[in-house]
Amino acid sequence: MAASILGRRTALFTETISFSLNAFAPRICSCGVLQHFVSYHAKPFKLTNEPYVPDKQNEKTPEWQKTAKYDRKLFGRHGLASGISPETLWPSPKQLEEIIAEEKQWHPSLEEMLQNIAAKDKELAAKRAAREKVIAANMAKMPQMVANWRRETREAREKKKAEKAKRDRLLAEARERFGYAMDPRSPKFLDMIKDIEKEEKKKKKLLKRRKQEEQSVVAPGAEGAPGAPGAPGPAAS
Repeated sequence: MAASILGRRTALFTETISFSLNAFAPRICSCGVLQHFVSYHAKPFKLTNEPYVPDKQNEKTPEWQKTAKYDRKLFGRHGLASGISPETLWPSPKQLEEIIAEEKQWHPSLEEMLQNIAAKDKELAAKRAAREKVIAANMAKMPQMVANWRRETREAREKKKAEKAKRDRLLAEARERFGYAMDPRSPKFLDMIKDIEKEEKKKKKLLKRRKQEEQSVVAPGAEGAPGAPGAPGPAAS
């Protein structure tokens, strides 16, 4: 049994080697042309220990390689070997002031943070007190506001009731005049309302004139007027 297993492994190994040799051996196609498997070997990169420093005077150099940010990157990676002076990487006085102002704005000290929190708490307390004051004032006005609302509601209801009674009265009067029920939106009914309003205005003017005449008649008989009872008579000659 061991011999049979060994024979199988030997045959399998032999087939694998023959397949590999046939795969990489030159072949002749049906047209008689010799085929070769060509393998490509890339040229290795040229290794150098010198850092790449772009030429800023060259027009072909990209603009982003001419910036101070790129110089800081080169100096941080290669140090003095980059040929960049550390003095040129330090921010100018104006930039330094901007950096300090930005740090103060976005990274305030603990004392400033506590002061800001206290100021915000004070502002919130003032707003809350003002709101509570407004609520208290409105609650004090609530009874009067409720009374006004009830009065206005009652007046509106009475006005609506009076308008309905007036409309019913006008419809009844129109029925008596014309002998049939009329549509309140009809032009004939609207003309009748205009006539009635004119008559009422005339009546009011007449009533006002009569009152004025009565007052003018009563005025001479008032106390102290000539001919009134108790008034002094003409002096004896």
